[in-house]
Amino acid sequence: MAPPTNPRTAQDPCVRRFEANLEAERGLSRNTWEGYFSDIAQFAAFVWGADAAPPFAWGEAGDAAARAFLAEFGTVGARATTVRRKLAALRAFYRHLQREGTVADNPFSSLRGPRKAKALPKVLSAGDVESFLSQPGKDFAAGRLGEREFLRDSALFETLYSTGCRIGEVTPLRWSDIDFGRGTAIVTGKGSKDRLVILGPKALDALGRLRGASAAADGAAVFVSGGGRPVSSRLVERRMKRYLAEAGLPADLTPHKLRHSFATHLLDAGADLRSVQEMLGHSSLSTTQVYTHVSVERLKDAYFSSHPRA
Repeated sequence: MAPPTNPRTAQDPCVRRFEANLEAERGLSRNTWEGYFSDIAQFAAFVWGADAAPPFAWGEAGDAAARAFLAEFGTVGARATTVRRKLAALRAFYRHLQREGTVADNPFSSLRGPRKAKALPKVLSAGDVESFLSQPGKDFAAGRLGEREFLRDSALFETLYSTGCRIGEVTPLRWSDIDFGRGTAIVTGKGSKDRLVILGPKALDALGRLRGASAAADGAAVFVSGGGRPVSSRLVERRMKRYLAEAGLPADLTPHKLRHSFATHLLDAGADLRSVQEMLGHSSLSTTQVYTHVSVERLKDAYFSSHPRA
């Protein structure tokens, strides 16, 4: 149950001046103001009661009251974003009161809201990845795509998913970076650190077909645009959106989601966390651990959809 509000707060002269100030200086929308007012009215009810009549002695509400007010929302299970919004609204209100000379101190100025929970990365299922990666071939077979673009795009996206590389690690690849015999490539990651990545059979096959159709020297770029320059990240994103849409998948997914999918699929299949950390080029294991949460969520989905007592 949410803490009560004091509906008579709207009659408080300080609150009315704050509203006028926001409308004049920021052009605040009605919806935004209603959110601000709700937070201020809840604070008034918390300090003076839901039935107290204004004007309120805002200067009497000190740091302890401000901390206790925000803590109250933690006890009722409010989301971190909700608590942070209330903190922002009341901090702005008290700054206005300070500028007016109504209060000397802002009890919310030194408070920090709860950290926003990290969103779990979106990933494609193994079936969705298969649909996406097969789309350039379907376009080529249907005459919607030329052979050069088909070979390049197939090899590019197979490489991204096979290695889990960032887009900026794959677009600069040169033929001399690839060891077809060992099924590996050398990429340069963050901090200009080189690392060895694994190329699976599908990626090696696609790269081999692209190499066979290329007369470029070993030091030349692997993935090039129509003008012969290395492909840009923007071009890769556009090509991905096209194939996602044609495959009936969400077109807002980015090449980085292939990296997320790579890590999650490996962990789902039993790969150990340290190995995945090395493959991704993460300097800290904690960065890689987010993918274990994704895997657990999938296990929970399977459990609750299948267990008779769930």
